[in-house]
Amino acid sequence: MARTAATQAVAKATRTPSASKRAASKQAASTREAPAASPPPLAERLGDALAQLRAAASTSHRDGLARYAIPTERAFGVPMASIQGIAKRLGRDRELAEALWGSGWYEARLLASYLDDPAQVSAAQMDRWGRQFDNWAVCDTVCFALFDRSPHAWRKIGQWAGRRDEYLKRAAFALLASKTVHDKAAPDQAFLHGLELIEAGAGDERNFVKKAVNWALRSIGKRNAVLHAAALAVAKRLAASEDAAPRWVGKDALRELNSAAVVARVTAKAARVPARKAAAKAPRTRK
Repeated sequence: MARTAATQAVAKATRTPSASKRAASKQAASTREAPAASPPPLAERLGDALAQLRAAASTSHRDGLARYAIPTERAFGVPMASIQGIAKRLGRDRELAEALWGSGWYEARLLASYLDDPAQVSAAQMDRWGRQFDNWAVCDTVCFALFDRSPHAWRKIGQWAGRRDEYLKRAAFALLASKTVHDKAAPDQAFLHGLELIEAGAGDERNFVKKAVNWALRSIGKRNAVLHAAALAVAKRLAASEDAAPRWVGKDALRELNSAAVVARVTAKAARVPARKAAAKAPRTRK
């Protein structure tokens, strides 16, 4: 009888999970069934982001913005490093980016360019934001951090290069310069067309336009040997102009493109291309 009772107890214990196992199973089931936590309401996220910007601001930095022709009426005075740090903490958030842009604050618009998703930026959004550019810093940051990764970037370069609006026209060439850095797969032909836009736009005497034209010209010329030669040709033609704006663009670009550092850089790039092609064609041997 004792053996029978013991045997039944062992069998029961084997069939029935322990209390701890049952608790673990219930917890796992609860975890699987629990819905993902929804983000806080947009108003709360916007308030938090603006509060973080205000906390990182300083009067001295705000006062210094005026020296760089950046309006301070709607500025907190936050260094770029702090804005980028806040962006890392917040992560991608298109809804918040749009709300920050709509707030009109200088630093909020810079922050928006880091929070938005370039793959989802529409052509209409690019036009809408572009028409609201009111200083070179917002223009350049949005182009360099967001717009140049948009699938609509090349089309907007061509469209905006012919616009009259000062900052929208600057955006065309700031975007072109940004493309030389971030678009590794773009063919030379795209940048050769960009040089045509540069030559056509170099006559604009407005400071923020001609500086962006010059930036784009120098950037294309540093991309590779083929584009370096093409950019040099454009810079020489502009430098020989009788008009002040294109002459400045050309001469300033020639100084950098003819520098020993740039020549060495593009020469080294040209030397690496045949080596990579040879390595790709070489038969692979099994070890």
